[in-house]
Amino acid sequence: MAEIEFKLNGAPVAVKAGDDEPLLYVLRNQLGASSVRFGCGLEQCGCCVVLVDGAKAYACTLPAVSVADKLVETVEGLARPDGRPGPIQQAFLDEQAGQCGYCLSGMLMATKALLAANPTPSRADIVEALDDQLCRCGAHARIVKAVARAAGAST
Repeated sequence: MAEIEFKLNGAPVAVKAGDDEPLLYVLRNQLGASSVRFGCGLEQCGCCVVLVDGAKAYACTLPAVSVADKLVETVEGLARPDGRPGPIQQAFLDEQAGQCGYCLSGMLMATKALLAANPTPSRADIVEALDDQLCRCGAHARIVKAVARAAGAST
């Protein structure tokens, strides 16, 4: 077991993890970040997406030891300081972009990564950025609208 220190949503944390223990398990089981979801375990669905130093990462396969001294961001870090939904979350609420909600944490984090890299994405940019995020409910059209709303654009 290795002791790992990193920042989770801006706050320093220290955990112990095995060399090949996925970040997903550390986030959920040790740190209570329940927004990070297990979907497929193969980087195929995007339910587990978090940001590591601002880049999209699959927590289901990423070894926890690889995030030492880095910033990990989850949906829990998207809210405003007073607990109200942040702009990305609010856009998803306004567009009623979720049905069951299982995929939404990964969608929200992929959206944050997209908007950080491209604050005014086209519809094609949004579709491409979310291409590897799966929604089994079929809410993709509303999700694309929500991302555009979050960007302050229209689709």
